[in-house]
Amino acid sequence: MISLPMMTKPFQLRRIFSDLYTLFLFTQSDIRIALLPVTLFSVAAAPLASPIRVLETTFWIWLHLLQCNVANQIKAPDEDEINKPSRPIPAGRITVEDATTLRRALVPICLLYSALYSVELMQISLTLILFTMWYNERDGDKHSFSKNFLTAVMYGISELGGTLVAGHDRTQVSPTGRIAAEVTVAVFASTLHAQDFKDADGDRSTGRRTFPIAYPVASRFATGLAIPLWSIFLTLMWQLDLLCATAFVGYGCYVGARFMFYRTVQDDKLSCKHYCAWFSIHHLFPAYWYYYHGTNQYPDLAFVENMLTDIVGIIA
Repeated sequence: MISLPMMTKPFQLRRIFSDLYTLFLFTQSDIRIALLPVTLFSVAAAPLASPIRVLETTFWIWLHLLQCNVANQIKAPDEDEINKPSRPIPAGRITVEDATTLRRALVPICLLYSALYSVELMQISLTLILFTMWYNERDGDKHSFSKNFLTAVMYGISELGGTLVAGHDRTQVSPTGRIAAEVTVAVFASTLHAQDFKDADGDRSTGRRTFPIAYPVASRFATGLAIPLWSIFLTLMWQLDLLCATAFVGYGCYVGARFMFYRTVQDDKLSCKHYCAWFSIHHLFPAYWYYYHGTNQYPDLAFVENMLTDIVGIIA
């Protein structure tokens, strides 16, 4: 006869794997737009100290993404029933009350785990947690400007944290890495509403006033122009060779055009996937820079001033 402990052991294992899968589902929809590109950035901008750091970096980024997402998803489960029914709460895998308990537990977990690396990383973790509270508990996500600003800042903070985990020095980020993170914040803040087109119905039902909802036509043209323009800027900043620059700018023009001319929900979902790919690609450019210029040099943004001077001269 099989003993009770022997019978309960498979059940316990199934429960553990089920709980881990629930945690994964909290972050599944942000793997393409957050986990993957931030990890690529961290590995490229650090530069990477050793291969094992890839796993450590990925886990640190995922853990902080988890605390951000749990805080966001307990706030508006009704929206997820429309936009993302596979998420844990609308799918019935976890209650709002239990998810709230998880959200509170993740705060000290993130801080303590970061403290194992350095005081500086713990400070970054705390800053990210505070911005998460502003975004969710203080309704920073209700208006398009604050939503874009806060999301982009949290994105940049995650990149700085991941870079510290991946690099040799866990107390400071290289000048190239810092410049790259700052530019990423600017790119993301001005283009992240590309993700909001496909979620407009759900956002509208919860009272969110995203850019595509407030300005349905202007937002598409703004996105369609911003992505190609940023593509040109990034190729100049990172001094890409002609082949790489042509490919990246060409892809950026294609992605931007999709948002302007393809407007169904299914089209927007596919356009968002292309946007995520475009956004991820530029996170590799710090590695390109290190390969051709070394770690002692960093990108010079003087070309921006020269471009503005030329434009003013043409207008005058």
